[in-house]
Amino acid sequence: MRPGMTTRSPLAPATFPDLPEIAGVTRRVARARYKDWDRCDLTFIELAPGTAVAGVFTRNVCCSSEVELGREQVKRGAARALVVNAGNSNAFTGYRGREAVEAIMAQVAGHLGCDASEVFVSSTGVIGVPLPKDKARAGVAAALTAEPCSWEVAAETIGTTDTFAKGSTASAIVGDRTVHVAGIVKGSGMIAPDMATMLGYIFTDAAVAPALLQAMLNEATGGTFNSITVDSDTSTSDTVLLFATGQAGNAMLASRDDPGADALYAAIREVALDLAHQVVRDGEGASKFIEVQVTGAVSDASARRVALSIANSPLVKTAIAGEDANWGRVVMAVGKAGEPADRDRLAIRFGDHWVAKDGLPVEGYDEAPVAAHLKGQAIRVGADLGLGEGRATVWTCDLTHGYISINADYRS
Repeated sequence: MRPGMTTRSPLAPATFPDLPEIAGVTRRVARARYKDWDRCDLTFIELAPGTAVAGVFTRNVCCSSEVELGREQVKRGAARALVVNAGNSNAFTGYRGREAVEAIMAQVAGHLGCDASEVFVSSTGVIGVPLPKDKARAGVAAALTAEPCSWEVAAETIGTTDTFAKGSTASAIVGDRTVHVAGIVKGSGMIAPDMATMLGYIFTDAAVAPALLQAMLNEATGGTFNSITVDSDTSTSDTVLLFATGQAGNAMLASRDDPGADALYAAIREVALDLAHQVVRDGEGASKFIEVQVTGAVSDASARRVALSIANSPLVKTAIAGEDANWGRVVMAVGKAGEPADRDRLAIRFGDHWVAKDGLPVEGYDEAPVAAHLKGQAIRVGADLGLGEGRATVWTCDLTHGYISINADYRS
């Protein structure tokens, strides 16, 4: 755990995974000192010429200049570098914030001899403070000549209130080549992604056409990054970028019908889902990882909205934090979702134990096994609406006093 990290989440993985090197990806970090802290807070990742890129971004209308620029840059499909600033989100900072981003892009482009549009920038941290240009310039200069670093160090450096570094990897067979996928993500609070999550970066050495890469990321996002929530707040900076360096030597993938395309997509989705789950496991103050599954809805989209209503309910989350089998709060959350539901068809379960069916408590309901399930760290909540075939699963965490403490002191 890097200096400055708070107490490690009890839901954290035991260790950082062993991520493979991705040919064409070089990571470096430096101290820009965007906040008064003793840690690296600028990450520079150099990408091989010919790297393709895809991206998804927040729909928050108060987004940062980094997001606005990134949306335009991904349309070109090419990337040579990524710069991530931690400690200052540079959002709601007007022309000063945009100038700071454009200066970083120009500085890196001059060093690499590429177009500025191929340099992607992300920032995370406090909203409303323009990114200091002098600190950015010095930090980038230091990063450009720093020694390459590990995936774990890069993952630590992009974090803010994170309590552990988050990484994941998978592989796939494409033609006669084994291709690798590796990703890192940061996020702990202000988590309710809408087209993306916090800051997430996935890299593969596969050769993939930009249009296909974008289609794969769009598809993978829905059931992974867009299916998690910590506190229902969608960040101004949420970004996920997917880079394909093409260094594995496979035949270029341009269509999902190409041999190996489905295998690569499965690997990308596997990494995305693992990273998304790790964000929830690091939810600010979290002590329990919660899966919410809704079935029997009129459509998958309706089921997802009901599931998010349950997952975002402070009453549901605090009941689970207190290990209280108060299933009435789940009923409430279903009813307030604004989706088709019938009280007399509704069924609720905790774990594998149904507590209510057909609008009534189950006959002979025994709370003991439900209470035992709620004492664990992995909690499952289910709601069957009894109306159709729609289904969805989302993931969240409980709501404890720790969340309040972290966010009450965030700017200090």
